[in-house]
Amino acid sequence: MKCRLSAVFLIVWLGSFSQTQTCPANINFATGDLTHWYAYTGNNELGNGPSAILQRYDSNNSYPTGTIGTRSIQEYDLNSVVGIRVITSSSRDPFGNFPTIPTINGYAYNYSILLGSTAITRGNPNNGSGGGGYVRGVSYRIKVPPGPATEPYTMTYAYAMVLENGTHVSAQQPLISATLKTPAGIIACASPSYYLPTLNNVTEGGRGATLDSAAAKRNGFSVSQTRSPNDDPAPNGSSAGNLQDVWVKGWTEVTFDLSPYRGQQVSLTFEADNCIPGGHFAYGYIAIRNSCAGLMISGDSLVCNNSIVTYSVPSLAGAIYNWIIPNSWSLVTSDTSNIIQIKTSSLPGTVIVREKNSCADLKDTINIKTLPSPVGGILNGSTAVCTGTNSSVLSLINYSGVIKSWLQSTDNQTWSPISDTTASFSPENLDTTTYFKVQVGKGDVCPPDSSSSAKVQVDSKTIGGLVSPPQATLCADQTAGEVLTLSGNLGTVQRWQYSTDGTNWTDTQPDDTATSLTVQGITSTTQYRLVDKNGTCPPEISTVARIDFNPVEFPQAISEPTDTTICFGTPAFLNAEIETGSSYSWSPFFAGSSNVSSLPYQFQNTVVPVSSTDYVLRVMNNGCPNALLDTFHVNVLARVVVSPGNDTSVVVGEPLQFHAVSSDQGPDSFSWAPGTELNNPSIADPVAVYNENDNTIKYLVKAITPFGCEGEAYVTVKVFKTKPDIFVPNAFTPGLAVNSIFRPIPVGVTSLEYFRIYNRLGQLVYNTSALGNGWDGRLNGVNQDSGGYVWMVKGTDYQGNIIAKKGIMVLVR
Repeated sequence: MKCRLSAVFLIVWLGSFSQTQTCPANINFATGDLTHWYAYTGNNELGNGPSAILQRYDSNNSYPTGTIGTRSIQEYDLNSVVGIRVITSSSRDPFGNFPTIPTINGYAYNYSILLGSTAITRGNPNNGSGGGGYVRGVSYRIKVPPGPATEPYTMTYAYAMVLENGTHVSAQQPLISATLKTPAGIIACASPSYYLPTLNNVTEGGRGATLDSAAAKRNGFSVSQTRSPNDDPAPNGSSAGNLQDVWVKGWTEVTFDLSPYRGQQVSLTFEADNCIPGGHFAYGYIAIRNSCAGLMISGDSLVCNNSIVTYSVPSLAGAIYNWIIPNSWSLVTSDTSNIIQIKTSSLPGTVIVREKNSCADLKDTINIKTLPSPVGGILNGSTAVCTGTNSSVLSLINYSGVIKSWLQSTDNQTWSPISDTTASFSPENLDTTTYFKVQVGKGDVCPPDSSSSAKVQVDSKTIGGLVSPPQATLCADQTAGEVLTLSGNLGTVQRWQYSTDGTNWTDTQPDDTATSLTVQGITSTTQYRLVDKNGTCPPEISTVARIDFNPVEFPQAISEPTDTTICFGTPAFLNAEIETGSSYSWSPFFAGSSNVSSLPYQFQNTVVPVSSTDYVLRVMNNGCPNALLDTFHVNVLARVVVSPGNDTSVVVGEPLQFHAVSSDQGPDSFSWAPGTELNNPSIADPVAVYNENDNTIKYLVKAITPFGCEGEAYVTVKVFKTKPDIFVPNAFTPGLAVNSIFRPIPVGVTSLEYFRIYNRLGQLVYNTSALGNGWDGRLNGVNQDSGGYVWMVKGTDYQGNIIAKKGIMVLVR
């Protein structure tokens, strides 16, 4: 059982027309009702087509049996809901937000008709039994006026629709269709259908089919942001809620030519059906042009120079479009559809279009005149003013047209109008930077043009700021001056000034425009200030700082070295000679601070820092409050750490390769002492071969850096007078200070294949192949019990022989 939304528009010719291109009476619903129309409602439970129509309204009677004077008709057997309604006042559709009466590229339709509603009936959601969907339709029969078949007789309508996805097979989805029927049958190219296609992956009458959303979008549909007003039942009978699965298609124009049927009667029908399975709604709007005289290009016939304009014609199903534009104009969009955008020139011209399909071959021409566009011109007068009382003059030049308004903005983005239509404007008393421009127009056809913008920068008032410190003292012959610093100002420094009496001020020479000033060499108490200025605003004076002159001599001293570098752990010597002063001290503090007994006073202090350190010598002279500060920087090089390798054991005759390294980047020189059995004691990696006379030898390994810093370490070699072997202790005591790791002692062994330990249950508790590693008495972090354990070891000596041993040891806790 199929479910459809279709709208059928049937044109009926009721009498002879005086002209061969006159449209039928009330073809566009201009009377505000359904007069001359045939209408019907019903329920499609019995099927599609006539068997579904249960209530007819003819065009010869008044309501309730006819359509004369009828503005609306209720849904079948549902008096509370309108299913057919003539619309005479436009509003917005709640799902698609498009107007209910369209204006398409300048053509206003003024009237439309609504077929359908959101009302539904609902039977079994699995098989669609019971309920049935609502059917609504209107039609008009027409006898096409006699005349030559070469003279077009066109019908043009626009449609918009709202379809709820029923998730049925495509043939049962809600749809809208327009059907043109002649005595020879239905004309397919003038009878389009619109529905939401699915992948048909359910049986007929079922639900859950996947929507082919890509195809729906290609056909102009989009998902509405408004949810369905009807609760949607799930296939299992439960509620799926109000789904966001309503699709909309905005206004689109369609045309077709009836001239091949001159003197014959044709019908055009629009019908709207709700689907049976699941009970989902659909409705559509139809608007009809009251012009039957052939194709008509929509668009302006009076345009501006160098502007982009749009022209369109109603579409033909499967048509080919051919547009011709003036040579001096250019296409902005493709010219292969029923809508084009063009950029004009200063020359007038003619736009011609031809659209052709198997039903029609139509052509139209529109003559277009061009108007000169307005020119905004150049706005002069950009300037800067000080906030508060201010004024400036802006002037517009090189413009063409009539000044419509001035505009102003504080961010150069959002503009507000100014009621002034002259070419000159004087903004006054601005308190923030403001941009201005002018809109210039020419009549009502061309859009206004804007001038260049002018900027009136508003500077904030100058703030002189604070000079710190506000008071200081300089002693006689003081070499370290007092630094005065400006803060809290607004503007730029123009100059510093000084005065010895606080009344008469003199500019420093040369002019100093920095925000700080070093004062030295004064011979009397002196005051300082600066002049600050922000943009166009008047200058302001800063606060005043006073430098008192003290006739007592400033301390004087000579020190060396300024910087020195030492090795870690070695001393640095700080030398100084005080020529003027009474005492001295060090920071960081260390022994050596003292009073000065006589001048000149010489001294040396020794320091041994562990890291790079700055030592500051502070010298005072009685009567002068200021100290002489002198800094000694002592750079301490990193400690040299020597690593000669681990203590080891060898057998007589086994070559032992040493390899010593240091933490210094080098290149370092190395020395080994004693040089017993070493092939070269002055390199980092000597080789030793021991004999029967050697026992235990302890080497002192020393590294010397290029700078002369030294580091040293010891390495001990125990010489066994046996063959290469692996010795293993028979017990160990984990957790104690000694004998806490159970490890093999390889002698003359170069590699270890494995060293394994098993508990009394045969479980492996430890395994390693690294020389020097051993077991700490734990398994997975858990202390193991005291008792006997089996060990196994296998290695290779320096001559390539395999050594394999096993035994038992005791873990004691």
